[in-house]
Amino acid sequence: MYPNLYYAFRDLFGLEIPFLRVINSFGFFVAIAFLIAAFILSKELKRKGKEGLLKPTEMQVTVGLPASFGELAVNFILGFLLGYKILGLFLWGKSALEDPQAFIFSSQGSWSAGILLALAFAGLKWWEKHRKKLARPEKRTVRIWPHDRVGEITILALVFGILGAKLFDIFENWSDFLKHPKAYIFSPSGLTMYGGLICAALAIWIYATKYNIAFWPLNDAAAPALMLAYAVGRIGCQVAGDGDWGIRSNLAEKPSFLPDWFWHYKYPNNVNEAGIPIPGCEGRYCNELEFGVYPTPIYETIICFLFFLLLWSIRKRIKTPGILFSIYLILNGLERFWIEKIRVNVKMELFGMRLTQAEIISFLFIITGLILLFYLKRKNSDSSITSA
Repeated sequence: MYPNLYYAFRDLFGLEIPFLRVINSFGFFVAIAFLIAAFILSKELKRKGKEGLLKPTEMQVTVGLPASFGELAVNFILGFLLGYKILGLFLWGKSALEDPQAFIFSSQGSWSAGILLALAFAGLKWWEKHRKKLARPEKRTVRIWPHDRVGEITILALVFGILGAKLFDIFENWSDFLKHPKAYIFSPSGLTMYGGLICAALAIWIYATKYNIAFWPLNDAAAPALMLAYAVGRIGCQVAGDGDWGIRSNLAEKPSFLPDWFWHYKYPNNVNEAGIPIPGCEGRYCNELEFGVYPTPIYETIICFLFFLLLWSIRKRIKTPGILFSIYLILNGLERFWIEKIRVNVKMELFGMRLTQAEIISFLFIITGLILLFYLKRKNSDSSITSA
């Protein structure tokens, strides 16, 4: 396992680069997942625009204005945070680099670096706007297509995805959260996928409504991207060993054609430092699980990648808007509902049954997908009869 990229480069290439301790392995793969999702979403939105399913919106913009107080303030604050924490990480020296995550989520930092970078960011914004300043600012009408908004959509998904993932994790572990609230709020770990997906979807829905982006074509364009992004994100869970593993497995039950690690894995050097000490290992991340478990992130990566290929292969054949997204909901729900049977997770009491939060949500995804599939197909059939 590689808790951060420092350990990966040290093991794979023999290079010790202290700065790489800052880049968490899970976060690295999540970033890749967002970039891939943004690329696929943009590609699909362009295609749907050419098919006439999506339309541009016209907006009036004023060009030639100087930098506003709000723009300067935002850049000042962003520069200060980056300087205070990121530059401060190096200025604090070895103690901070040994555990960068703890440093980032602490109150420690460099005030001088923060103020200097804040002034630099604000100054650059002022200079950028000053170069384009006109004696008489002009109002211009521009046409913006949905694929031009992918950057904004991605940022919305990132911000609200992280917030939702954290909130759903707190809800899932409510009793423990009440005992240790700071440990949950300020910890970089503890993220629930469905929480991130639901909150990000709500934020994007509100955004799409504001800019008149057709609801179902947008959802269909996002379906393959979401499936592939989830597959890539789960690679990060496996590489870091962040606790998203399965229940205890038995090698005696393993099919002979599978390698042992695919059925029975102890997650050595996991980022959670869970389990027992590894003999001969010193420092942080020197634990492994006491017994082998199912490496469920690997299973999810494989299944979701295959589901992505399925969605990608049928996306052009399906003509009714919303059908592809309905299929995505069903596939997503089936995959997660199955994986929860062999995955370690907190169980909740519901109607006399002990279920995980993910089991409940995945079941609702399946039901919602089936209802939408039936409703949209029937609606399209009725429309065809009426038009005939």
